[in-house]
Amino acid sequence: MADDYDKAKVPELLLREGGLTEGAARIVARETGVPEADVYGVGSFFHLLSSPDTKVRICQGLPCRLRGSEALLEHAKAVGLPVEPCSCLAACDRPVAVLRERTTLPEVTPADIDATQGDWSTLKAAAIDDEDAWFGTIYPRESQPDLCAIDLAGAQDYSGEAMNLALEAGSEEVIQSILDSGLQGRGGAGFPAGIKWRAVHGEANPTRYMVLNADEGEPATFKDREVMMRRPDLVIEGLAIAARMIGAKTIYLYLRGEFQGPWKALERAIDEFANRGVTEGLDFHLHAGHGAYICGEETALLEALEGKRGMPRLKPPYPTQHGLWGKPTLVHNVETIACVPAIMKRGPQWFSDLGRTGAGSKLYCISGHVARPGTYELPLGVSLDELVEAAGGYVGTLKAFSPGGASSGFLPATERQRALDFKALSEVGSMLGSAGVVVLNDTIEMPGAVKAQLEFFTAESCGQCAPCRIGTRFQERALDRLMAAVQDASDAVNEITQQIEDVAWEMDEGSICGLGQIAALPLTSAMRWFPKEFAHE
Repeated sequence: MADDYDKAKVPELLLREGGLTEGAARIVARETGVPEADVYGVGSFFHLLSSPDTKVRICQGLPCRLRGSEALLEHAKAVGLPVEPCSCLAACDRPVAVLRERTTLPEVTPADIDATQGDWSTLKAAAIDDEDAWFGTIYPRESQPDLCAIDLAGAQDYSGEAMNLALEAGSEEVIQSILDSGLQGRGGAGFPAGIKWRAVHGEANPTRYMVLNADEGEPATFKDREVMMRRPDLVIEGLAIAARMIGAKTIYLYLRGEFQGPWKALERAIDEFANRGVTEGLDFHLHAGHGAYICGEETALLEALEGKRGMPRLKPPYPTQHGLWGKPTLVHNVETIACVPAIMKRGPQWFSDLGRTGAGSKLYCISGHVARPGTYELPLGVSLDELVEAAGGYVGTLKAFSPGGASSGFLPATERQRALDFKALSEVGSMLGSAGVVVLNDTIEMPGAVKAQLEFFTAESCGQCAPCRIGTRFQERALDRLMAAVQDASDAVNEITQQIEDVAWEMDEGSICGLGQIAALPLTSAMRWFPKEFAHE
């Protein structure tokens, strides 16, 4: 194929093939001049490009495993579907989630698999035509603009009021308002947003970029999906305000490749604002990711936008100085940028006062053993018990929970009253992260829950640095060795435990980015809080 093709049909040919099929790298290399090895390196890096023949993928994230995703995977293989496991699909509120090509299907059952009769293209065909299939449970269910900065139940607003207020105030005043509001990054790190705005604004280079990080891949996290689907107006207006204030004219929106519904919602919002002249002079570019959790890290995302493998950069320099194509760049998570219009309209003090132990309201997404998994906007700093009360209560007796996705490790039921915020969770060796809360009841054995998280990090390590590349695999295998030693009452338990702790330290100290630094935390935290399950009596 690579030696005999119609050049005029190259785009059509590559799209039809759908990924790194035989000869595709050679075609791209010939047409672009990029070395074939580099093309292959990028194509093989991303999950959705590297295996184009895999048409169905079944999520193996922890919330889906709690609902039988492992058994569903085996069932699908047994009936002959071309199926593979995959990492979290950001649909943890509606498990088991299945990816059909690039469309996420919620609540897939063995009966749905059987109905295909081995034809993957018919898998839940009706569900994907209804955009409401993307909508999960949200709270509050009615608009509460006085209490919620994002207000997922609120009506979309394309008046441009927030933009007009920002333009009237000017960059210095707006940036100071973002600082005074106390808005922290909602993607995981919790870095003060205003500091990033000020840094980019102060750069001498006149070419600056605004980038939206919508590559929501942290296991048990699906809040950004709901924001983009329900309030795309806030996302686009927030991006436009930030771009104007830092002096950027070009805005890139990087969405994970499975976000078909959010993509359409954002496109409509961009058109709506453009038709009203609110975003005049700003260029919006939507970019689909191709399946790599690591691209949630901002510098890896920038690498992917530039057409490279999504591998994190060494810092410093930071993106605010040397970002996209070497230019000053402001990168924000979806939830973070969606808070900006409310701050413009209601003021920084109002936003700051919304929180209980920090600034603002916060979107918590909760899944696992609760009555109503979903996205809940509550004051920053509520406890797990308060969040679960909003979610309809516990299913069974609470045993453990993850407060911020796989990256936050596990905490025991005794920490249920601890504030779910940036500071309080760090005091017990955890973190708020993306606020993807997973609740586990006492039917769950912790080694099994840990195994799911370790497998995720092993699969998603980009492989750039040895501490992460080797460490993730070591920890996964060490868990197996440890549990075998526990079962056999072997004297090797203490030795393996020490090895796990030593390698965890090396990963934390030596890894380039946050993935390697926290990849051992599910195991080490479970060993800390549930020691009897990792040692023989």
